[in-house]
Amino acid sequence: MTDTSTLVEPGSTAKLSKIEQAKADFCGVELAPQLSRLAAQGWDNLDEATLTIRLKWLGIFFRPVTPGRFMVRLRLPNGVIRSEQLSVLAEAVDRCGDQGSADITTRQNLQLRGLLLDDMADLMAAMERVGLTSRQSGHDNPRNITGNPLAGIDPEEIVDTRPLVDAIQARLLGPDGPRNLPRKFNVAVGGASDSFLLHNDLAYLPAMHNGALGFTVMVGGFFSAQRNALAIPLGLWLQGDQLPDFTLAVLRHFERHGNRAARNKSRLMYLIDALGLDAYRQAVVEAYGAVAPAAPMPVPHDGTHLVNRAPRDGLGVNAQKQQGLCWVGLHVPMGRLDAEGMEELARLAASYGDGELRLTEAQNALIVNVPAERVEALLAEPLLQRFSPSPSALQAEAVSCTGNHYCSFALIPTKTTAQEVLEELERRVELPHAVRMHWTGCPNACGQPYMGQIGLMGAKARHGGQMVEAAKIFLGGDMGADPRLAELHDKGVPLSQLPDVLEALLLERFGAKPLQAA
Repeated sequence: MTDTSTLVEPGSTAKLSKIEQAKADFCGVELAPQLSRLAAQGWDNLDEATLTIRLKWLGIFFRPVTPGRFMVRLRLPNGVIRSEQLSVLAEAVDRCGDQGSADITTRQNLQLRGLLLDDMADLMAAMERVGLTSRQSGHDNPRNITGNPLAGIDPEEIVDTRPLVDAIQARLLGPDGPRNLPRKFNVAVGGASDSFLLHNDLAYLPAMHNGALGFTVMVGGFFSAQRNALAIPLGLWLQGDQLPDFTLAVLRHFERHGNRAARNKSRLMYLIDALGLDAYRQAVVEAYGAVAPAAPMPVPHDGTHLVNRAPRDGLGVNAQKQQGLCWVGLHVPMGRLDAEGMEELARLAASYGDGELRLTEAQNALIVNVPAERVEALLAEPLLQRFSPSPSALQAEAVSCTGNHYCSFALIPTKTTAQEVLEELERRVELPHAVRMHWTGCPNACGQPYMGQIGLMGAKARHGGQMVEAAKIFLGGDMGADPRLAELHDKGVPLSQLPDVLEALLLERFGAKPLQAA
C-alpha cells in the first residue's frame, strides 16, 4: 500500500511545491475580467505562475516553442459543436494567418493554436455569445467530459449520453465545483456497447441492476510517464440522474485527499492504492451523502456492464435511428484543421444537415441529421476530397498528439511523421481490415499509444554513430471485450527505418499483403 504521508490536504501547513503555492495564492478563474489588462502588460512581462499555470484555468496555454502565440482549449461536452460555433472559432484561427490551426483532440474537443494574448478577451466574449467556453479545460481541472459521439442518433444506442454529460459539466463548473484539484481528472459516460472508456479516472458504463438500466462505476484509469492503468470497478451502481452529484462528490474527495506532495503520484489511482479500494469506496459514498443528502445512495454492483466491443470508427454514410436521416463521418488526417477547413465543415453541416457536428476520440468529424436524399450532393463537395468519408484501413483510426512543433515535451514531429509513414505504407501494402495506430511524442502519452493495436512513442536512438529521432513501438492494445494495454515491442526505431519495420509487422501480424510495384 502507498505511503499515505504524501497525501497533503489544501490548507495544510506542509510546505507547498511551486505549482501548489501558485494555485493556493490565486485561482486562475478570477483572471477572466483581467485579460485585457494582462494583454496590455505584455505576455513576456507576466509573472511565471500567471503565464504558465493560472491562465490555464481559462483554457489559455502559453507554448514555449511558439513564444507569444497561445493555445486555447475548448470544452465541448460529448464532442457536440454547431456550425455557428465552429465559424466563430474558424474566424479566430483565420486571424492568425499561417500561424493559426486547430486540432481535434482525443477527448472529442478542439484546441486552437497560434493565438495572440491581445485577442483573448474578444475571443472569450465571442465564444460566450454562441454558448462556448474554455473554462477550466487545462492543468489541474476536470477535462472535457466525453460520451458516445453518436448519442441520440445511434441505432445501437443504449442510452443518450448528451444530457448526462451536460449535467455533469454544469455541476462541475458550478459555484461549488472544484477549482484546485491535485491533478487533472478525466470523466466519461458510455452509451453504447462500443463505449470503451477505461482510460478515464472516472467512467460510467451502462449496466443493469435488478432489471433497471443504469451505470456501473469504473475508477482509476490513466496514462502517464510513470504508470499506465485501466479503470477498475468501484463496486457501485448509479441511476443516470445520480451521475452529476456523484461526480462532484468524487472530485471533492480527490481535491481534499489527493497527493499534493509528488505530482508524478497524484492521479486518482494512487489515492485508491493508498486507501485501499474498500475504504475508498466507503469514503466517496460518504462524500456523496454530503453532496446529495436527500438522494438515494449508490447500490453495490459487481462491475459487469454492457460494453463488449471496440469503438466503431463512425466514418462513411450511416443510417440514423431517425427515419430518413444519415450521419456522414469524415476522416480528418491526424485531427489537424485550418481555418478554411473549419469554415467549410461549418457550411456543410448547415447546408446539408441541421448545423450540428460531432467530434470523435479518433480525431474525426461527423456531420449529422443529413436527409438521405441530400447525401449524394454532400459526397460531391470538394472538402470531402481532403476529409474523406472512406479513408484507407491505416488512416481511418490513426491518432496523433500535437508533436514537437507545438509541444516542448515531444521528441518527434508526430503529426507530419505519422502522415508521411502511413502514406508510404499505403504504397506498399493492402490490409483486410483497419489497424488502429496511435502516435505520441513523449512518455506523457497524450496520443494514447497503449490503446493502439500499434502504438508509437517519440524517442531517441543511436543510428550511424549519432543520436537520431526515433519511435518506440508498442503492440497489442485492445479496446474490445477483453481490454488490455499495448506492450513494448521495440524500444527505439529510427524514423528513417520506421516504414520498413512497420511494413514487416503489418505483413506478419495483421494480414497485410504486399502491393505489386508499379
